[in-house]
Amino acid sequence: MIVCKFGGTSVADAAAILRTAEIVRGRLAQQPVVVVSAMAGTTNALIAAAEQAASSRLVVAIASVEALRSRHMAVVEELFGDDAAAREIAADESVLFDELAHLAEALSVLGHVTERSLDAVASLGERLSAPVITAALIRAGIDAVLVDARQVMITDASFGRAEPLPDAIAAACRDHLAPLLRAGKVPVIGGYLGATTDGITTTLGRGGSDYSASLFGAALEAEAIEIWTDVDGMLTADPRVVDGARLIEHIRFDEAAELASFGARVLHPNTIAPAVRRGIPVFIFNSMKPAGKGTRITFDAPRLPVRAIAGKANVVIVKVRSPRMLATPGALRAIFEVFERNRTSVDVVATSEVSVSLTVDDDQHLDSVVGQLRAFGDVGVERGRAIVAVVGAGLGESSPSMARALTAIGDVRLHMVSLSATGINLTLIVDGEELKPVMRRLHATFFGTVAT
Repeated sequence: MIVCKFGGTSVADAAAILRTAEIVRGRLAQQPVVVVSAMAGTTNALIAAAEQAASSRLVVAIASVEALRSRHMAVVEELFGDDAAAREIAADESVLFDELAHLAEALSVLGHVTERSLDAVASLGERLSAPVITAALIRAGIDAVLVDARQVMITDASFGRAEPLPDAIAAACRDHLAPLLRAGKVPVIGGYLGATTDGITTTLGRGGSDYSASLFGAALEAEAIEIWTDVDGMLTADPRVVDGARLIEHIRFDEAAELASFGARVLHPNTIAPAVRRGIPVFIFNSMKPAGKGTRITFDAPRLPVRAIAGKANVVIVKVRSPRMLATPGALRAIFEVFERNRTSVDVVATSEVSVSLTVDDDQHLDSVVGQLRAFGDVGVERGRAIVAVVGAGLGESSPSMARALTAIGDVRLHMVSLSATGINLTLIVDGEELKPVMRRLHATFFGTVAT
């Protein structure tokens, strides 16, 4: 069996959903499990409505809810017309929109949004899309069955970015998905959302639908995981930044994970981990060009010094300086524990005997982090930085490639430089406005496009 995940743009409207149905039909012999995102833009609209309601703007929030209702109902009408089955689907969607309106009213009374309440709201995107897509598959002659993701994606109670519980997920998949597959049916599941063991709705964080697909694939020991999106696959750089970025037809797991972590938005950073552990190949395809080659991610891609260039904007550097760190056992551990307590991930690290510099791209809890770090010494914060990553499995073995990379950026100021422990990633921290020019120069150096 395989897992096919369709992103928001692949289910954005009636035409996209019909394309998705044809893609699924072409894979029936491989016993697909279908994981779907919310319709493009829905999750952002839901989160905005929740925040509007909690900020004494209930009228605006309800207007947002009604706009989403109109959009979804228009898709239902275009897909199914106005027969009895269509009216039943529309009624089910209306129930969920009524639930959303009630949640908005409750948030208006409370006057603030908790992570738990935000999960309840944000999860409605997939809860709305999955039934429509299931019905569209059935209308296309596919024996599809809707499965509530909260029955199979079991997580802890870390609302907003819940941690999946793999053993519980595996057991739930055996109970709820395996029998459907044995019966020749096509399970359809909303990605991104799950539930605690007590049944409380959670989400996996933004981009979590990819993670859902990978976790289900690992639990079911899938032959492959397919990620269907609106680009041709993984490219040698972001095509919005670099003209002439090329399709990467075959890439290693570790390279793909690095690129995803450092800005390659086609793939969620967590997607790779469950697949890597099981050795399951991951494919990325364009749902608008289903006959395209796409990208294949496996263990055995050839080792190249440079596979691609990635970039990430809006990075913050945090610097901690203290002579007390000199030869003090456990100093670094204590510093990283501050970030762990505040649920803030660190991307790049550089250290000396008396200082440590780190980068983060999520500053939600940064004030708390900085306050606690002051117990160790002087703390500096530099905003407006960017990460440029040169990624290749053979990079650490190729001193000339690293020299070419540093030569290519010319006189651009570097705030940090780091070579990963595995030698797969040369990371450069530059001023934010230098992100695009540096990416273009590097791409021109290694892939022959013209730097502008």
